[in-house]
Amino acid sequence: MSQHQSKQSTTIKERDTLYKLMISQLFYDGYQSIAHQLSGAIQLNLNHLASPPSDRLAHLVGLGLKTEGENKEQESLLAPPISGIDLDFDTESHCSAPEPSTYETVYVTAHKGPCRAGAFNIDGSLVATGSQDASIKILDVEKMIAKSIGTVSEDPQSNQTPEAHHPVIRTLYDHLEEVTCLLFHPTEQLLISGSQDLTIKIYDFAKPAVKRALKTINEASVLRCMSFHPSGNFLLVGTQHPTVRLYDINTCQGYVGPNPSDQHSGPITACNYSYNGGIYVTSSKDGEIKVWDGVSSRCINNFPRAHDGHEVSSVIFSRNGKYILSSGKDSLVKLWELSMSRCLIAYTGAGTAGKQMHRAQAVFNHTEDFVLFPDERTTSLCVWDSRNAERQKLLSLGHNNTVRYFIHSPVSPAFLTCSDDYRARFWYKKPDLSTN
Repeated sequence: MSQHQSKQSTTIKERDTLYKLMISQLFYDGYQSIAHQLSGAIQLNLNHLASPPSDRLAHLVGLGLKTEGENKEQESLLAPPISGIDLDFDTESHCSAPEPSTYETVYVTAHKGPCRAGAFNIDGSLVATGSQDASIKILDVEKMIAKSIGTVSEDPQSNQTPEAHHPVIRTLYDHLEEVTCLLFHPTEQLLISGSQDLTIKIYDFAKPAVKRALKTINEASVLRCMSFHPSGNFLLVGTQHPTVRLYDINTCQGYVGPNPSDQHSGPITACNYSYNGGIYVTSSKDGEIKVWDGVSSRCINNFPRAHDGHEVSSVIFSRNGKYILSSGKDSLVKLWELSMSRCLIAYTGAGTAGKQMHRAQAVFNHTEDFVLFPDERTTSLCVWDSRNAERQKLLSLGHNNTVRYFIHSPVSPAFLTCSDDYRARFWYKKPDLSTN
């Protein structure tokens, strides 16, 4: 029997089984005439039907509804939360977001060493900071904002302890050396950290008393960057080694791409999954940007000398997956179009005060109306209109040393700056109460 005939035969059997279950249910519910009409129309022998219906039909319907709900949940997870930049349709600026120069510092947290890593969770309700002192803090965004605008209750008769209003909700200690990268799980209350101690730690921060990691993955090189597949099942890891790693988050099993010649020739500096997980992008000290197939882990596109041979410091996808935003140690920020493999826009003007020594991150704001990049020498924030590269007002970041990590909230006008001055600052655009 051919494959097509076999498939057709299986389909007929499945259809007949479904009709039998439906007719049996109709008989049981008292609709005998309808059951007879249906069985006659499809030429099905009623003598082969079981008289009482089993629970099989209800069970199958239940499974179908559950699967349908899971699929819808997965689709909503993979879909970009807000429409962003798309130069095929909107070359003119239609900005609905506040300018980042209007943000204010609303909370400052301090470590005992330089602050080197930061992260927002997927709904922007939490931020995490990591330090050279090996500690990690998790802070509640709502509590930070409440303290800054004076909405925290100071009533001495209140039953709530001062700790209930304190923004730092967890402090984690399980690394032996500097925390180099942080990442929240997209669907679960897990925080992932990478360190110079060659380990990846997975923390279950839903448990208040837990200070240590739930799981530990041992690496062979210093951790530099991480990115989650949108499903949360796979963790992309970049280290001091040129080979990109992929870990199954449940089994902690590691994988590498099948073609060694695809890999970078220098340490990985940044990695990022697209919003649907179909592709991911990496950058390296070798000056190249590589785009990879999310299933086969094969390199499908390459941008050599992306920043004129300088080290590429950061790479992220736009929400629609059409563009990559990169920054390099040439102090340039570039927007790349994937379909044509070309640089569309160069955002210039940063780095005029001197050569950039450390890696810095170029990011979009939450609506992708603006591109943001911290200038190392002036400790100020450079901002451009993402569509036409028009320079916006500078914002002094208020740190007394280099800003080593910068990240914007995915959903609101807020960002986090982590500095070698031992401090992390949370910035937010407060609502204009005068218009109310």
